[in-house]
Amino acid sequence: MARKPKTTKTGLFYAREARHMSRSELVKRSGVSKQQLSRLENGLIRVRLDHLKPFANVLGYSPEQILLWGRYPGTTGAHIESSDVLREEQGTPEEPFGPAFGQVPELDIRAGMGGGGVAAREVRKDGKHADPLKAEGWFFPQSFVREQLHTNTTRLLVLDTTGDSMVPTLTAGDRVIVDTGHKTPSPDGLYAIRDSFDGIVVKRLQVMRSSSKPRVKIISDNPNHAPEEVPLNELEIVGKVLCGLKLF
Repeated sequence: MARKPKTTKTGLFYAREARHMSRSELVKRSGVSKQQLSRLENGLIRVRLDHLKPFANVLGYSPEQILLWGRYPGTTGAHIESSDVLREEQGTPEEPFGPAFGQVPELDIRAGMGGGGVAAREVRKDGKHADPLKAEGWFFPQSFVREQLHTNTTRLLVLDTTGDSMVPTLTAGDRVIVDTGHKTPSPDGLYAIRDSFDGIVVKRLQVMRSSSKPRVKIISDNPNHAPEEVPLNELEIVGKVLCGLKLF
């Protein structure tokens, strides 16, 4: 009796599962046969970047992300759930578009600080947002990430800010480093949050601990911008702001 080939699930399988998409739907939308998809998902053939291009736009991941699933920013649950990558340009295997492996990605939208948030490009069927990344990311020394930021590179995201509501703490053009694994507003401090227009803004959050139902005060450091309060369960936190990158 012939031995059944040993299978190992590839990044394509996990990317499809992350989008809660059936194999039949992916076949229909990509134009790739069900037999070929099965072989690619189960590692029965060696997966190359050109194999993955038909799936990239459908799944909202780049071929590089799918190929390096779990080791590339924006894959698995380790990175920012609300900012899965949208690619608007196609690179080549020799010079792929997007952050290189090991880089911290930067969103290709500016994080507003009061009237300046740019809306996300897409809201997926599952209600999560898909934000585009810039072509190049950032390299930070592992010792800095580990000893100063107390996190790991796969959780980090860089945001470019705009607006004046966080002056003097942040001014337009400052970039901030966000820990996307920290989605609970504790301790109080600076956080990147999703606003009512689906943009990302940087604000100071304070949990109202005396409330019977948890509420969060959203505070601007600029006194000209009034604070507001929202129920904790209505607040989408992208991550905690760890530090800023300023130009002088």
